[in-house]
Amino acid sequence: MIDSGYGATHIQVLGGLEAVRKRPSMYIGDTSVRGLHHMVYEVVDNAIDEALVGFCSEITVIMHKNKKITVIDNGRGIPVEMHPKYNKPAVEIVMTKLHAGSKFDKKAYKVSGGLHGVGVSVVNALSKELEIYVKRDSKIYFQKYAYGKPLCNIKVVGEADETGTKIIFLADDAIFENVEYSFDILSSRLRELAFLNKDLKINIKDESTEKSYEFCYQKGIKSFVEYINKNKKALHDIVYFQKEKNGTTVEVALQYNDGYLENIFSFANSINTIEGGTHLSGFKTALTRTFNSYAEKKGIKDIKLTSNDIREGLSAVVSVKLQEPQFEGQTKTKLGNSEVKGIVDSIVHTGLSIFLEENPSIARVIIDKMLNAARAREAARKARDLTRRKGILNNSSLPGKLADCSEKDPGLCEIYIVEGDSAGGSAKQGRNRKFQAILPLKGKILNVEKARLNRIISSNEIVTMISALGTGISEEFNINKARYHKIIIMTDADIDGNHITCLLLTFFYRYMKPLIEQGYVYLAMPPLYMIKSRNIVKYVYNDAEKEKIIKTIGPNFSIQRYKGLGEMNPKQLWDTTMDPANRCLKQVTIEDALLADEMFTVLMGSEVEPRRKFIEEHALEVKDLDI
Repeated sequence: MIDSGYGATHIQVLGGLEAVRKRPSMYIGDTSVRGLHHMVYEVVDNAIDEALVGFCSEITVIMHKNKKITVIDNGRGIPVEMHPKYNKPAVEIVMTKLHAGSKFDKKAYKVSGGLHGVGVSVVNALSKELEIYVKRDSKIYFQKYAYGKPLCNIKVVGEADETGTKIIFLADDAIFENVEYSFDILSSRLRELAFLNKDLKINIKDESTEKSYEFCYQKGIKSFVEYINKNKKALHDIVYFQKEKNGTTVEVALQYNDGYLENIFSFANSINTIEGGTHLSGFKTALTRTFNSYAEKKGIKDIKLTSNDIREGLSAVVSVKLQEPQFEGQTKTKLGNSEVKGIVDSIVHTGLSIFLEENPSIARVIIDKMLNAARAREAARKARDLTRRKGILNNSSLPGKLADCSEKDPGLCEIYIVEGDSAGGSAKQGRNRKFQAILPLKGKILNVEKARLNRIISSNEIVTMISALGTGISEEFNINKARYHKIIIMTDADIDGNHITCLLLTFFYRYMKPLIEQGYVYLAMPPLYMIKSRNIVKYVYNDAEKEKIIKTIGPNFSIQRYKGLGEMNPKQLWDTTMDPANRCLKQVTIEDALLADEMFTVLMGSEVEPRRKFIEEHALEVKDLDI
């Protein structure tokens, strides 16, 4: 039972802030980009907790030009009266004591978010300055802090008709490697939170770029699945069910599309459990059990469906809310509560069984898709076995096209995947043979967005690449077997080159995603021009730089426009594009997984209309599309 009242007596204290500034990574994960953004999430999570119990309907996040962050909510406002035990305002206790809050006795909040459970006090400790405004009891209360310590007593600074909390903080640049926030990273998390909390309005604005979003979804995670499938051809209406069992609430939405890839998102108390956990295991087990039982009941016995067959083309969201979540895994985003697996399994099995019995025509369409997936899987297995017998997929027999390096430590090795044999020849001659490997590709590889695994395994260029990289693909993928920790795509700076880059990135994203997530994938940036003036030679990478150089060197000069990598001799290729001392590389990252998925679906998928619309909307913005 949640108390409608929310006061100082709800605040319990479990510790202080002494160790936070000494060992910040223990509390926010790390002091890089991830930890910096986690600071924002900790503040937002307080507002989400208010929304979970029905006291907050709107949250606003503002990224300021001066690198400050503001988070505003219209919840009840953090209590400001004196704490009976510590003789300080409750808000000051919350802001200055580690593990101080109202989440522990489960009276003010039944469930709560917050990944590490450390709260806003850690944000305060790791900020150069922090201001808090609390609207309660028709007044606006204010207090300011520096490095976690109050600079003044709490005071009334105005009157208020409503309630809520506003926190403005400036992350300490002595703690964090970089205090530049990503609009895309924050937007991705806030969009998820809006999906998971139906009717909650969440706003984000970047004052530097004037970019802004407003997220609000009346159908909750059903809207989430709609968003995932919006550029795909859905096979049926969304299946949705929600049920509470033994104090755990399970909410599931799923829908199959005619594609070949699965998209399953799992959450526990609104935290994106990217490593999965017991709730995801329960969901997958229930899927396999339910569909195999249904197929057997209907007399479909010609082939046994595996879990991969059953999840082909599936978009799903699994959200659980529980009182005492236990997170594990390297990033603390894997749910470990053992009892949750059985609860989710039971609820999903019951809900899905009812849906299949009540919708036999839809059930048949889904089962037929799964049977096609099973047949394709068997064909892929035969193709894989054949290539293995030929030695193509074994590390002991590397492809003949690969010019390998002599270094054996993968952490020191890099491979250039090069467009065409001509550029590949120059790269082989110009490289440093100790640590640089070269793999030339012939033409454009298969568009994996439109193909099942059996066709992918039958593609010579893709099999050559899989063999060279050493990791395997799909369910066999193992990043620990990667033979190179830098995979550099090097293509011509033209439309065909961009297309080949997009095809390769689609393949990596769909079948070797951890390579991108771990920061192994890069794009080479070859020069567009060579400018000669007397004895001076300059290589130029864009038109703006070209114009700037031309103005400085005067009239005695010549310009060569490089249309392809093959126009450069080996020394020029080394000097401009391969020498670590001079080259420019773009690291491929995924800051917003949903937007990345949407982009690959639109640009590389089967649906023509979304692609045409995208090109029309963005044609005037860019010369070359940068994914």
